[in-house]
Amino acid sequence: MKVNTALILCAGLGKRLNPLTLKTPKPLLKLNNLTILESCIDLNVKLGIKKIFINTFHLSDQIVKFIKNRNFSVDIEIISDGKKILDTGGGILNMINNSQDENYLVFNPDTLWNQRYVDEIKKMQKFYFSKKLSNILLLVNQNLSFDKQLQGDFELKNNLLTKKDNKNFIYIGCQILNKNLFENYKVENFSISKIWYELLKKGELNGFESINKFYHLTNLETFKKLKDL
Repeated sequence: MKVNTALILCAGLGKRLNPLTLKTPKPLLKLNNLTILESCIDLNVKLGIKKIFINTFHLSDQIVKFIKNRNFSVDIEIISDGKKILDTGGGILNMINNSQDENYLVFNPDTLWNQRYVDEIKKMQKFYFSKKLSNILLLVNQNLSFDKQLQGDFELKNNLLTKKDNKNFIYIGCQILNKNLFENYKVENFSISKIWYELLKKGELNGFESINKFYHLTNLETFKKLKDL
């Protein structure tokens, strides 16, 4: 089994990258002459994803125009958050409501995605389906983070996540979620971390370790450093 549909979160305001994001949405910022959104889409093509949903809010017209002009080799549908931003949880649910699939790969495009993640994400999918899970997050040990100011989010042991003292794993913006996790939610502003914490309490939040060096567009300072690489 494999995931056929991906969701890419592109609705954020990107305030930590002001003034760049006042006129350009964060997913359309370029590194090595390639927008970070395009890098994320390219990864999904390599993963064999058949359908991509992208949610938008801030400067959404630019993202719509970009997708239309690039003519990607995968079916891409843009779903607007509407008049009010929905945050990660609400944005994901709004996209899921436009699909018949059960399981979804969800990406934050502000991680610099590349070919090296293909095998890892395929292995994560295999683990997800073999264990009949409803969720799994891709994480990296904070020692592999380019941005040394990023703090760990979780402790990872035997593919289970906890929030104990030794939080040395960073969520890197890729997860697989089953739509049943959203049964008790409606489309409104809420963070996906709300669902994570419910799973944590039950000891049911799962993780998968990446061994790739982690590059993330955290803020303006990090963006400038990444441009100099």
